[in-house]
Amino acid sequence: MKSMMIGMLAETPVHVGAGRSSGFVDLPVARESTTSYPVIPGTGLKGSFREAFRDEDDSTLLFGKEGTSENDGHAGNVVFSEGRLLLLPVRSLTSSYKWLTCPHILERLKRDIMRTTPNPEKARDISILDDIDLSDGKGLGQSHGKLFLEEREFEIDGNVDQKIMDLLKMIIPNQDVAGRLDDQLVVLSDDDFKWFAQYGLGVNARNVLKRDTKASKNLWYEEVLPTDSVFYTIVMERKPDMLGKLTRRIQQMPYIQIGGNETVGQGWFNMKKIGE
Repeated sequence: MKSMMIGMLAETPVHVGAGRSSGFVDLPVARESTTSYPVIPGTGLKGSFREAFRDEDDSTLLFGKEGTSENDGHAGNVVFSEGRLLLLPVRSLTSSYKWLTCPHILERLKRDIMRTTPNPEKARDISILDDIDLSDGKGLGQSHGKLFLEEREFEIDGNVDQKIMDLLKMIIPNQDVAGRLDDQLVVLSDDDFKWFAQYGLGVNARNVLKRDTKASKNLWYEEVLPTDSVFYTIVMERKPDMLGKLTRRIQQMPYIQIGGNETVGQGWFNMKKIGE
């Protein structure tokens, strides 16, 4: 099937939930079971796009239709992968926040590009992993020396290859935001990145107030992905020109709301087709 990649930049905090938890955080974000990376399930992405297209003539053609007793339903003609985390913003105690990634995520990005490009052999030449050999506590970034991320200390002793910079900038939808990548990107080891992906997200306290007394009726804690998180997804078509219809809609309105808490302004992404 023909496919394309869509880059996604979080313009607000995002909560794509995984149900209730018995731990301190009542509502954690959805995560991959093997890596603990935050993830946007493909079903959630498809549902958000369906909602965004609900008034369009092509909505049922693209996303399908539920069957009824009077009318048979049918499957949609676009297929969404999960939304994969690419860059995670993390607070720095010694500078502006940093965007974190790791060799494993860069390797997956290369494999996904090979899946979506019409010339996979050419994509094999993207040598984004050359000379990346990181141990725990070490990192690659623009300025060398010590770097404090949250409460952890790292030693930055090498620069990020320009090929990696150029590839990541291509995926970030906003050019002004992409221009900050040179100063803010840090590549950590897989294990160090996993720690931040698992424990470095924000936790918000929310409650429902009693109507008469304004006292707290129900207090809960929910995990959120920070603003400026960068994801990407792969979309495939089952019939010709389905991706063209989707691309034209994205160009007309490059914003979409994904996940919960829409009424408090969360979940908004800026997006673009990669390769435009």
